[in-house]
Amino acid sequence: MAQPGDRRGMAFAAIVVVIAAVGIYLTMWPDPEDPATPGPATTSAGSGNPPAASSTPLATASAAPFDVYSYLPMTKEQLAAAADLAERFTAAYGTFRYDEDPAAYAARMKAYTTAELGNDLTRSITSAATVEQNRNDQIVSTATARLKEIRQVDRTSIVFVVAGTRQVDAKSGDKQLTEEYAVTVSQLGADWRIFDIRPATVGQDGDPLE
Repeated sequence: MAQPGDRRGMAFAAIVVVIAAVGIYLTMWPDPEDPATPGPATTSAGSGNPPAASSTPLATASAAPFDVYSYLPMTKEQLAAAADLAERFTAAYGTFRYDEDPAAYAARMKAYTTAELGNDLTRSITSAATVEQNRNDQIVSTATARLKEIRQVDRTSIVFVVAGTRQVDAKSGDKQLTEEYAVTVSQLGADWRIFDIRPATVGQDGDPLE
């Protein structure tokens, strides 16, 4: 019969064997914290390593021809005509002089606009305060305009951002001003008319005419 001392010796020897076996197992298992250590192989079906990220962007230019006008609710010619109208109107809007009859200036604006906008501009142009200010300072304003961007396109209206540059000669001093406008052009029958004009920082929805 084994004595107590012998049993303790045998138990200690067994523990040593187990610890040694665990140590060998741990040295063979990869360290997940080490980036150089490959992860364990996956044996589950359909659960392989994730695909490597592609360096090619998902949206890339295609060599195939792309006609943007085919996706717009108007033809290329209609869009060009509306843009030209927005530029010509903006240049005319910024061109006036103190010794001109304000009604003549308003009439020029009405040639470009819808009836409603023409009436609004006429009230502003011919107001006593505006006329007095222009005459007192002897303001002569000459403007040019260029299309900057298309902000919005609807079925019967387009909002353009147009940059107008005005050369202003006045008693208070000559200066050059650049102002950007959001100009809404709306379709009226077979033609186009200016529906609204506001500073580009304010903008508008460009609601079509009823």
